[in-house]
Amino acid sequence: MVTIVDVAKHAGVAPSTVSYVLTGKRPVSAETRMRVGESIRVLGYQPHAGARALAGSRTNVLALVLPLREGVHLPVVMRFASSVVTTAREHDMDVLLVTADEGAAGLRRVAGTSRADGFLVMDVGLDDERVPVLRDLGRPAVLLGHPTVANGLTCVDLDFEAAGARCVDHLVELGHRSIGFLGAPGAVYARNTGFAQRTLTGFSSAAMRRGVASTALPAERHRDAVRAVVRTLLGELTRMTALVVHNEAVLGWVVECLRAEGRRVPEDVAVVAICPDELAEQLRLTSVQLPADVLGRRAVELLMAKLNGQKPPALTLLPPKLFSRTGQAGPRLVVAPPPRQVG
Repeated sequence: MVTIVDVAKHAGVAPSTVSYVLTGKRPVSAETRMRVGESIRVLGYQPHAGARALAGSRTNVLALVLPLREGVHLPVVMRFASSVVTTAREHDMDVLLVTADEGAAGLRRVAGTSRADGFLVMDVGLDDERVPVLRDLGRPAVLLGHPTVANGLTCVDLDFEAAGARCVDHLVELGHRSIGFLGAPGAVYARNTGFAQRTLTGFSSAAMRRGVASTALPAERHRDAVRAVVRTLLGELTRMTALVVHNEAVLGWVVECLRAEGRRVPEDVAVVAICPDELAEQLRLTSVQLPADVLGRRAVELLMAKLNGQKPPALTLLPPKLFSRTGQAGPRLVVAPPPRQVG
């Protein structure tokens, strides 16, 4: 049976230091806490009930659970992470970044080591398997995203369903009647990821409500896949004069591929993206802002409120903000070029 002495030897500290980490009786540096926590995990040490009961004192560490899965766009998620780390520092908290895609088991593992006071959980699915575990653990937690049922949780998110609808409404108000949707990679939808599914739902519902023709397709993150999707959309919506893009990683390729098909942006096809402001500004595209900085900050503030005994609302949704950058007028119908003859 692994003992506290074994953990101390493995971590290169005194047994009393391990005890302080477990009970919080004395302050211990973040580096030492992490080293002891890692030794506890590697050795499989289980603190006795008394030690766990004494562990009410804070470690001053927040765990950011950010699984690096297929379809996750690292530059955007790191904007969230940067905001979380910066805001946590303002509260004298460190951040433990958990990137392994371990699902519910990963949450239990981190909680079992008592290395963090609370959890910030990203890439939330509509039926996320981690949600029941969060409820059972009883640890303070905030989700950046929200499952289908948010009761008993604390969640903060952009209102992605409203964002998808806002894009359609904006384009219809400009006179567009045939609108395509180029979405996230297929794996993101296969996981039933909340932000992707809700944006698609908002787009589809608004298109139906507005009585416009629409087609929605996922797009993998390489140029050939984007070219194929753009061609398919133009083929299925022969009068397509507008395109909503919810895949920031391929925005540049979308514009490039439209031009390769003889469509000017925005004169022939108006493109509206859901993406960070900087990217939309660079490409001069109308966009719904993806407020990663605001969401990260708000998530930390909500978690700190819970750690301080407050009861924040179950769900905080930020309303979408659309910024028009193209000054485009109404749609201009472009007749599709004839098929290219080869050989």
